[in-house]
Amino acid sequence: MIFVLVSRYTAPRERVEELVPAHREHLRRLLDEGLLVVSGRRVPWEGGVIVLRGTREQAEAAVADDPFTRAGVAETEIVAFEPLFRAEGLERFL
Repeated sequence: MIFVLVSRYTAPRERVEELVPAHREHLRRLLDEGLLVVSGRRVPWEGGVIVLRGTREQAEAAVADDPFTRAGVAETEIVAFEPLFRAEGLERFL
C-alpha cells in the first residue's frame, strides 16, 4: 500500500527549523528501511509531504517517530491509496 503523509506546521518557522536536522535523519532511516519513496517541502513552506510504501502501521509509526510530531510542531494526515496509473519506470517504487 502507498501512503501520502501531508504535514502542516503548527509552530513558528524558527522552531521548525531547529528540528530539521533530526527530521532529515528520520527520513534517512525510513529510506534505509525501504519505506520512503519520496519526500519534500510544501510550497510555500508550510509543511511537508512524504510518500511511503508499507503497511498502515508502518505509516503511523513513521509519523509518531518523526521529530516534528514528537515536538508538537506539525500535524500530519495519512492518506492511503492504491496506484492505478503510473509513469514508466515507477513500477519499482509504487
